[in-house]
Amino acid sequence: MNLTHIPATPDDSAKVLAAITAMQSHPPVLPPDADLTPVLPHTGGIPATWVTASRHPADDTVTAKGVTVYVHGGGFEYTNPHLEQIMAYRLSQATGRPVLAVDYRLAPAHRYPAALQDVVAAYRSLLTQDVPASRIILAGESAGATLVLSALLVLKQAGDALPAAALAISPQTDLTLSSPSIDANEGQDVVNRAVLDHVRTQYLAGAQPDAAPQSPLHGDLRGLPPLLVVAGSKEVLLDDGRRFAEAASAVGGSVCLDIYDGMPHAFHASVLSAEPLPTAATLLRRIAEWSRAS
Repeated sequence: MNLTHIPATPDDSAKVLAAITAMQSHPPVLPPDADLTPVLPHTGGIPATWVTASRHPADDTVTAKGVTVYVHGGGFEYTNPHLEQIMAYRLSQATGRPVLAVDYRLAPAHRYPAALQDVVAAYRSLLTQDVPASRIILAGESAGATLVLSALLVLKQAGDALPAAALAISPQTDLTLSSPSIDANEGQDVVNRAVLDHVRTQYLAGAQPDAAPQSPLHGDLRGLPPLLVVAGSKEVLLDDGRRFAEAASAVGGSVCLDIYDGMPHAFHASVLSAEPLPTAATLLRRIAEWSRAS
């Protein structure tokens, strides 16, 4: 496993939190060169949007550059389409590919495995459109990162061609809530055990928390594509990411684990700012470097 600690000063942490807080009252603006194309019939019936960091339609570039499939966070329960479009735009910039942003079904109206089924269906729809699996990156943040890792296990079990690589930012990989950092980082993060318990209850609807694919850590991690797992050192989910990275690496996987010192859950949202802070710029650069190597 390739472990990298990304240093930060207390001032960096404060600026990231301030930037995220400011977005609540002053949402960032989608950059003018973003191209948005809603799609439905060609994504397995799953609502989705093509987002590209240029004015060139996604259909012109998917074959040449490949695709990044983006799965948003929100505790399996919430969505913010505007902010998710900007996140997809940043991912398009970083990976150099059009991004397919998947609008999966949300709990509690649609509980496990609805969201996971939607992510898998959207991925498979790309394969049926002759996009090679080797040109697809799966990327998710928070609950979306959990869905990405769960989707890999479903696809592998079914014998589907797996994507070239997968990016998981702040995933929850063990829904038993057994990671030591959940209690060790209590009070340092923007979420806590009570929040995680609510998320688990709303999402699982009685499904076992100690089983895969809903808890990716409990699955067979052999044969997964190269992974970039990202977490902040103050996150209660730090050890969810760390334990998954270690387990995947232990069975022969190619895994990069980036830990951002002093950062809480959702620190990655700072990339949404018009002028990303140093931490956000580092995150985007690391994703760009990793995606080029994948």
